[in-house]
Amino acid sequence: MRTGGDLVVESLTSLGARTVFGLPGQHALGMFDALRRSSLRYIGNRLEVNAAFAADGHARVTGDVTPLLVSTGPGALQTLAGLQEAASASVPVVGISSQIPVAGLGGARRGFLHELPDQRASFRDVVKHTRVVRAASQIPSALAEAWEIAASAPTGPVWLEIPQDVLLGPAGVPSPEVSWSPRELPPRPELVAEAARLLSEAARPMILAGGGVVRGGGADALLELAEKLDSPVATTFGGKGAFPWHHRLSLQSWLEDGSMTAYLESADVLLVVGSGLGELSSNYHRFRPTGHVIQVDADLGKLEANHPALGIHADAALTLPALVAAVSTRDSSVDVSDLLRAVRERVAEFGLEQEVLAAVRNALPAGTPSFWDMTILAYWAWSAWDGPMHSAQGAGGLGYAFPAALGAASTVDGPVLAVSGDGGAMYGLAELATARQHNLPVTWLIVDDGGYGILRGYMADPFGTELARPDFVALASAFDVPATRTTPDRLRADLATALTEPGPHVVVLPARLRMFEPSHA
Repeated sequence: MRTGGDLVVESLTSLGARTVFGLPGQHALGMFDALRRSSLRYIGNRLEVNAAFAADGHARVTGDVTPLLVSTGPGALQTLAGLQEAASASVPVVGISSQIPVAGLGGARRGFLHELPDQRASFRDVVKHTRVVRAASQIPSALAEAWEIAASAPTGPVWLEIPQDVLLGPAGVPSPEVSWSPRELPPRPELVAEAARLLSEAARPMILAGGGVVRGGGADALLELAEKLDSPVATTFGGKGAFPWHHRLSLQSWLEDGSMTAYLESADVLLVVGSGLGELSSNYHRFRPTGHVIQVDADLGKLEANHPALGIHADAALTLPALVAAVSTRDSSVDVSDLLRAVRERVAEFGLEQEVLAAVRNALPAGTPSFWDMTILAYWAWSAWDGPMHSAQGAGGLGYAFPAALGAASTVDGPVLAVSGDGGAMYGLAELATARQHNLPVTWLIVDDGGYGILRGYMADPFGTELARPDFVALASAFDVPATRTTPDRLRADLATALTEPGPHVVVLPARLRMFEPSHA
């Protein structure tokens, strides 16, 4: 008998899914039994939050909607931190959870295992959209709807719940042939015209490019616009890769430096495209623009949330070409080299930190995806890393890097790098079993400073930051994962070797790094 679980799997296949992440559970067995009979690749994680991170990592490197399959109650709730990160970073994950039988839905406490009065309510303020399916015939349409919403700008996670008896009961409908297409979000013409006028008449136009440019594929149009306006471009930490790092107009990503903040503030017209100008994009809300701000964002709630602006609710990738066509050509021979040189001189005293970051950068083969936890080395990478990188800066939770890298490694051709501190690494140790079971080529760099280094740096009198931790090399070996203990001098060579070996590898660097502290003058 074909079941509701078969309808889930058949719908996912029809929608284009190739890999799914998750954990089975009693109420979800109908889905997992059907998954066993399918052609979909299943990556089974050890914790639901890590499965959500893995789906996030897969979606970031592929750009595809990625399914996450979990069970009811505790299993579902464990995904919330991962889905919050996906929501904050606009990552298209579709979470599919089982539910208690239909008869138990509606708030009455029937005493079912994992029962919650309203499980869906826990997800409403985290994801873009939620739905509870109550009949097998609803499954294909509900999944097609979820796919379309997740993939439409602003992209992000969606949550779907299906009761146990629906998953185990008869399908009742033929194998589905469902389709979807993302809804486009073009800019309104009168807003493009006004933005083009402001930019064309500006004496000091500047651009701040965020992650929306990268996700939408707007980098080429951004480059054309910057060169036509002769406008300097800074990229947010999530917008790395939106603009060439060494271009003569590139301000790079030194957003935590006070002189860079002041320089952006001096723009008489600042185009903020694909960014909400949140805490990390505004030097922790120190940024105070003095001129006109034009803000382009696909998330309506982010427009003018922090600064008055000409708000354009649109996809950055559709808005940038429209602006290119509408603006006038300027030639002011802008030179930002002195500003960048001064920033680099201010951080020159942080020799060890820059040495370690350079060793990581130089060891990484071109095009290798990297995933970063909330750790001191990642804070340095946000400003100084000269290319795309994926980090947990959206929601700021610990434990992201390693499981997200595993998700990416399930689809990319080549190695993947994960970077964690010892505190963050403790969240993901169980996933060493996942890495080994699926032989995923992730090299995991753990910078071991004996505690929560960032929190230690924030506190005048640190408390609760010092940690007992395992011998990471010995622990990795217990999972049959090769491991290397390294030093700053050997880091580049040891990482390069690990990245060329098949399967997972752990590299442990005992080092106490200092926090990124540029001038805030």
